[in-house]
Amino acid sequence: MPKDDMIRATVEAIHASPTQAVLYLSGGASQALGWLISVPGASNTVLEAVVPYSRISMAQLLSKMPTSFASQRTAEDMALSAYNRALKLSRPGFPVVGVGFTGSLASSRPKHGDHRVFLSTRTSDRLWVSKVTLSKGLRTRELEDKVSSQLLLKALADACRVSSLFVSELSDSEVPDDHEKLFVEDQELRQLIDGEICMKIYPFSSEKYTPNSERKIILPGSFNPLHDGHLKLLEVARSICGDGFPCFEISAINADKPPLTVSQIKDRVKQFEKVGEMVIISNQPYFYKKAELFPGSAFVIGADTVERLVNVKYYGGDYDKMLEVLLGCKITGCTFLVGGRNVGGVFKVLKDFDIPDELKDMFISIPEEKFRMDISSTEIRSKSGI
Repeated sequence: MPKDDMIRATVEAIHASPTQAVLYLSGGASQALGWLISVPGASNTVLEAVVPYSRISMAQLLSKMPTSFASQRTAEDMALSAYNRALKLSRPGFPVVGVGFTGSLASSRPKHGDHRVFLSTRTSDRLWVSKVTLSKGLRTRELEDKVSSQLLLKALADACRVSSLFVSELSDSEVPDDHEKLFVEDQELRQLIDGEICMKIYPFSSEKYTPNSERKIILPGSFNPLHDGHLKLLEVARSICGDGFPCFEISAINADKPPLTVSQIKDRVKQFEKVGEMVIISNQPYFYKKAELFPGSAFVIGADTVERLVNVKYYGGDYDKMLEVLLGCKITGCTFLVGGRNVGGVFKVLKDFDIPDELKDMFISIPEEKFRMDISSTEIRSKSGI
């Protein structure tokens, strides 16, 4: 089979896999993007591709100025940034990979140093990095780009768990220096608590993604414990929304308490495995940050949460600050579905709160006749002596 046909077959296998990717490339491997995008099914795989070529572009991408732009460290940082971006953009429950590539290839002026490429892929359980020094003078810039593109495509195929059907055109002396680091669940959760990754998704739900369910319907909480009221509330919220992918969300970071421990997170996750529901573990305790993390989502909340959201005391007594923060949530396309809750011994619903006119269309009431459950997780823990 001709090499071009083998490359196409590899791309087709990548697109047929469930893995979705964000690619950040600088200094080479540009032909790989053409290969990926020119084959039908590219939207199954490519969530986003960015080429941060200038120093300022790279600094903004990584939120820091790299010590060296063509280096293993920078490729790893690019892959991690791409992985976090892929988590935010991916379809609910689909595996994702972040790809980072940076190189120093032949240019219009001779280089004093080596011609090198650095490549990294990051998935939920694996960080892979590779360095290759290319033989100087052996190829034109275009051919060096082609070789680096082959390396990138093979790395992406590996991350998607499919076979690459071609052999790269490296010479015998150009031996890749590869390293791999595997993560167990505890390490990944630790990375989340420390802010290295933005979320971890546990796709226990048997429900399948459809194009109409790209929007998330998210019920956030501590779920200590998860109870029937939570399950019923999410079911009712979905019936009101009409479409969307339902899931629960726990923040490992609490605004007023110490972070959850790894064992606490795992114990709470087990509850969702038992009932077959998707749960996302994030590290964002504030709704304006959740809105940035899950743009366009419908958040299912109780009246007690509304009371805090529109109370200026939680914004340093500054009404304009409260408005600015909540309008920021609105701009992301997020809405709030509000269920009635006991607040200070009184059952309250959305109409009991004074919502600013600019925000009223962001809040949607869940009718009391559709959902009312007065018991809380706190009361359940108290009755159980937990």
